[in-house]
Amino acid sequence: MNNFELISLYENVAVITSHMLDAARTGDWELLARLERDCTSRVQSIRDNEIPIELPADMRDKKIRIIKKILADDREIRDITEPWMARLSDLMKNSGTTRKLAQTYGAGNSA
Repeated sequence: MNNFELISLYENVAVITSHMLDAARTGDWELLARLERDCTSRVQSIRDNEIPIELPADMRDKKIRIIKKILADDREIRDITEPWMARLSDLMKNSGTTRKLAQTYGAGNSA
């Protein structure tokens, strides 16, 4: 993989994380999950194909800017999704507790 192909892969990941952020902002969790799978695939491709070589200064700077953008988007996605996941987890726990109480004490059954 040459330097231009590598930078192109990083740019692709940046575009995907930007779309992921948009999906998180709008609460489109299905789209977010699909984009996350695509992003994971692209990142794995970078890991599998990137050769540790010294990049020219302009390409190194570009790579750094792209990575910083990816990390900033990722941080914002987590800021959006983590509270949502915590609320979902609480709802699931409460639902499970309610179901266990109903099973244990026969709630809803006629006496």
